[in-house]
Amino acid sequence: MTSLPRRHLLGALALPALLPAAARAQGADWPNQSVRFIGIFPPGGGTDILSRIWCMKMVELTGQQFVVENRAGAGGNVGTEAIARARPDGYTLGLASVGALGIAPTLYARIPFDPEKDFTYIGGLWQLPNLLIVNNDLPARTIPELIALIKANPGKYSFASSGSGTTVHLSGEMFKFMAGLDMVHVPYRGGAPAHIDLLGGRVHMIFDNIPQGLQSAREGKVRALAVTSAQRSPLAPEFPAMAEFLPGFEIDSWGGVMAPAGLPAPMLARIAALTKQALETDEVKRKYADNGATTWPLGPQELTEFRRQNEASFAPLIRASGARVD
Repeated sequence: MTSLPRRHLLGALALPALLPAAARAQGADWPNQSVRFIGIFPPGGGTDILSRIWCMKMVELTGQQFVVENRAGAGGNVGTEAIARARPDGYTLGLASVGALGIAPTLYARIPFDPEKDFTYIGGLWQLPNLLIVNNDLPARTIPELIALIKANPGKYSFASSGSGTTVHLSGEMFKFMAGLDMVHVPYRGGAPAHIDLLGGRVHMIFDNIPQGLQSAREGKVRALAVTSAQRSPLAPEFPAMAEFLPGFEIDSWGGVMAPAGLPAPMLARIAALTKQALETDEVKRKYADNGATTWPLGPQELTEFRRQNEASFAPLIRASGARVD
């Protein structure tokens, strides 16, 4: 038997131990420890609940803990920056959101991250439409009737929002723009006070997040006219989509999962595959539907391109609305 020099023998013995480590570094056995998920909004809200549903299913699929860390502030920009600054090792993931990645790049003159360069987009999680609800005293029961009423009374009718630059606000701006309407925007600090003033008749309508708006409509407190998604919502199929009257109208809140830029390709593929597997389960579909959302199983490239197009579609609306913050 030919003998090996000592240094070659030691190297040969070490090689099998090194190969699993290299595989782990690329993500073949991801995850082999707990994963931190950065939520960019306060705990207990709709997006936080939807994020935790996905995290819990990932715990079941992987056998590892997913620890949610809420880093709220500045409309999601604080948490989004924290995701961008983390190590791209697969053990810090976070919420990709329409507010920070579709709206903020145009809404704010400066943001502390680059949506195009600072993230690895892994996959979509959910879409959540808004629902146009009007005060019961408003004499319009359909979208065509509402458009005719507003056109006959320019500047008389108002729509509330949960704040300038939100999807609730921009849904109203898109309605104005596509239907050629003169309406007054009344921004509030959050959806709850806007909803209260709608019920009290101090504003006429709001494109509310569907869970709250649908509950009020079904209780008879307000009248629902249409959803802002491209098609009718499975949660409320009795209400038409705005696109049925204004072709091309579509605004959804959306959420996805992302990591810092530089995530190794094999790890990206594994996390994306597990995410898709989680979204395909009946349990996640049901829980999302219970919270007004539908599963949205986009892959990495699809989410990357969608985000880019989403920013471009919001830009003219934000500029036209005057909501831009310098």
